[in-house]
Amino acid sequence: MMIKTRIFELHNGNYRNLSELARAMELSVSQVYRVREGKRGINQKFIVGAMRVFPNRTLGELFYLEMKPQFGKLAGTFVTKR
Repeated sequence: MMIKTRIFELHNGNYRNLSELARAMELSVSQVYRVREGKRGINQKFIVGAMRVFPNRTLGELFYLEMKPQFGKLAGTFVTKR
């Protein structure tokens, strides 16, 4: 499972660009950009920054879990003996 975020949909109208959002979250623009592009995972600093920017939102509104298939493990596949 991976933690994903909805803040990039929620920030529209509040911040003109990623730089302003990152500054408000007290994070680097590159970190916020990499999370948005899926090149970096969400860490504690990111979660704290999101809560700072959206204080009236719950964790469930800002973040969600996404099932990510694991290589070599096929969900729902069963092996039986002949």
